Amino acid sequence: MTRIAPQFSDYQDKYANVAFERNDGILEMTLHTEGKPLVWSATSHDEIAYAFGDVANDPDNKVVIVTGAGDAWCPEIDFSSFNLATAAAWAEIIYEGQRLINNMLAIQVPVITAVNGPVLNHPELPVLGDIVLASENATFSDSPHFASGIVPGDGAHIVWTHLLGPNRGRYFLLTGQTLDAQQALDYGVVSEVLPADQLLPRAREHAANIAAKTPIARRYARAVVTREWKRLMEANLGFGLAHEALGVLDLMDVMKAQAES
Repeated sequence: MTRIAPQFSDYQDKYANVAFERNDGILEMTLHTEGKPLVWSATSHDEIAYAFGDVANDPDNKVVIVTGAGDAWCPEIDFSSFNLATAAAWAEIIYEGQRLINNMLAIQVPVITAVNGPVLNHPELPVLGDIVLASENATFSDSPHFASGIVPGDGAHIVWTHLLGPNRGRYFLLTGQTLDAQQALDYGVVSEVLPADQLLPRAREHAANIAAKTPIARRYARAVVTREWKRLMEANLGFGLAHEALGVLDLMDVMKAQAES
């Protein structure tokens, strides 16, 4: 029978912003921009979404580790790379935004995230891991959204109010709060805080323990622990993205009117 599912060689060198390495079924994904910490851009947004899809569809992956390059996970965003000015552009962003989260959750084996430093853009992604580890210098902030006058819709409204609780979550999103690694541990956002040089070894230790389980145990453990996340995303992800689009279009109209006055 001809194999339809992707093989590792099909996507190993496919993406400019995602580096892959696999040993004994343990897949490591390193998010980066030219080998340095990831800059969030229109390209990296779409690439990561499709990379998660390839990983989800490859039955040879036993467990997945996701981390960043250098000493930060994602400290910068390139707003200029995004077309935010029309309904048609937002229709594509809403589609890709849903694909990004849903493809991550579609990965059929446990996901370990190793947060190697500040994640100031889309911090909802690493904290969606099944096991979330953080280096001592890690920080979490939703800086591109409400702090910049934008509705926090990219799944942030779901993830943070679920992890932190309704009041802490809303405070985090509406005030631009930055959580340091210890606060994230105290609030239950991450499960371990480690010195930077111990982060990946610890992630690999967890991965080896998971990889030693049977394929059915790995697959269905992942299914049961992500079921609630999938339900929440199905109900609310598109809603948040649509309202984010309205907020941005309105903000652009206001800025244009101010420039013309």
